[in-house]
Amino acid sequence: MSSRRDFLRSAGIASIAGGAVAAASVSRVAMAALPEPVVQTKPNTMPPLVPNTGRPYNPVVTLNGWTLPWRMNNGVKEFHLVAEPVVREMCEGFKAHLWGYNGQSPGPTIEVVEGDRVRIFVTNKLGEVTSVHWHGQRLPNGMDGVTGLNQPGIEPGKTFVYEFVARRPGTFMYHPHADEMVQMAMGMMGFWVTHPKEKHPLIDEVDRDFVFLLNSYDIDPGAYTPKIMTMVDFNLWTWNSRVFPGIDSLNVRLNDKVRIRIGNLTMTNHPIHLHGHEFLITGTDGGPTPKSARWPEITTDVAVGQMRQIDFLADEPGDWAFHCHKSHHTMNAMGHNVPTMIGVDHRGVAKKITNLIPEYMVMAERGMHDMTEMEMPLPDNTAQMMTGTGPFGSVGMGGMFSMLKVRKEQKPGDYSDPGWYKHPPGEVAFEWTGSLPDPARFKAEGKGAMPVERMPIKQVEVQVRKPTGHGNH
Repeated sequence: MSSRRDFLRSAGIASIAGGAVAAASVSRVAMAALPEPVVQTKPNTMPPLVPNTGRPYNPVVTLNGWTLPWRMNNGVKEFHLVAEPVVREMCEGFKAHLWGYNGQSPGPTIEVVEGDRVRIFVTNKLGEVTSVHWHGQRLPNGMDGVTGLNQPGIEPGKTFVYEFVARRPGTFMYHPHADEMVQMAMGMMGFWVTHPKEKHPLIDEVDRDFVFLLNSYDIDPGAYTPKIMTMVDFNLWTWNSRVFPGIDSLNVRLNDKVRIRIGNLTMTNHPIHLHGHEFLITGTDGGPTPKSARWPEITTDVAVGQMRQIDFLADEPGDWAFHCHKSHHTMNAMGHNVPTMIGVDHRGVAKKITNLIPEYMVMAERGMHDMTEMEMPLPDNTAQMMTGTGPFGSVGMGGMFSMLKVRKEQKPGDYSDPGWYKHPPGEVAFEWTGSLPDPARFKAEGKGAMPVERMPIKQVEVQVRKPTGHGNH
């Protein structure tokens, strides 16, 4: 992260001068100026930002992102967002020219506590007007951020101020409501988390708390800028503007209580599926769900503009797939005009074509799995359709895909990647070549509580009494 002091000299400091009171860590002069905009350009998952002022809380971890620092000014939490063009690395060797906030798309996560007085300065460094809508917040109508309805647009070079109280705990988002189709298609969005100020009957305490946004882009191979007019046929389905293998894993300790908050700002719904565990849907952008309305799931559908919060106990060690269950959403740079050639034998034709075109390659003759193992040259600035290498070879997924890595040895607060899971003997699927030994784990699982052969069998004699003819005519 870096602070851009030079930015302050031309950012319209006078717009908020006067009335600021000095805080212990910030001088009176600094309080009369804009908070310095903090910038992050690294695509890695940053450690949680532990609060050093205000009410304490358990901070979240933004997948391939970070949390925006703040300053306290006379009891008000002040943040500074800068809307600007950014370069986002979607995976190694593939960068996109997007719009975002403070150096990244999505922008930084904003974390506050229920009851906090919040002030957000928004500076526009784009070439057109913008605004910020605080998705899901209860706030004064004039702070809701819809250009023309609630406020004038923020002109290029200008800074606007939003002020409100974080009235209810939950998971929210922020995004423009100015030229929305263009600006959101270019990546302008971010996460907002309001923590409860005290123990909440519907919000359990957890050991790990992850957040990320679902977004999508249409970027031709070799290009850098998304097509903003695309409505359906996106070719890049991303988590926090990253595609697998560029999406970090979610690394937790065995038996950690884990929360994952997922927001959807794409143009379609996404059934998010977790392997190896069941979870409860404990919250939406409307707030925590009543406990009577919760049920165990392994997949939850997140519709457009919605947020889902899931809680679970990470009690199964291993590397568990975590992904969107729409199969086309787990591919990168997906082409929509590739013909289906399954079952067609190209061997004779392909040999003749390669005499004329040496780099010719048959596509989809045996299905798309071939794409995971091809080592063909790619166009500049794009990603393979399915890529990433696991301990057993190519991982046949891309796009909206990551892993939950559960480890007994992972220390509390340690979010580093533990590497690949080392399976105990007898716990990996294998090729059948004859008779099967009893896997070691089967012997350890024991029997049922009441084996059938031990259940007592009682002999019962049934006597049938026929009715007499007396009185029955």
